[in-house]
Amino acid sequence: MNELKNIFNNIPANIQEEIFEKIISTENFFVERIISDGHKSPDNFWYDQNKNEFVLILQGSAIIKYDDGKIFYLKVGDYLIIPAHQKHRVEETSSKEKTIWLAIHY
Repeated sequence: MNELKNIFNNIPANIQEEIFEKIISTENFFVERIISDGHKSPDNFWYDQNKNEFVLILQGSAIIKYDDGKIFYLKVGDYLIIPAHQKHRVEETSSKEKTIWLAIHY
């Protein structure tokens, strides 16, 4: 439990599918590291989550689209708070470098 870790360590060279790694988890919220490598949401797929989600780009970039057409271009240091039940999808993540996200679901 009292082990020092680094958010940028243990990243595989080749990633077939996005990696979702829970860092902290309780009944009411969880924190996860997401690693993308040119990944995007499947065609015609929309996330519709029961909890709010805070996403922060630590490395790389991403484009998130809401079902109302609003588009967010995220780069390193940018964060977005996605309200519960706001339908959204990942339109794109960087294909030049891995995108590392920190996501908090609350």
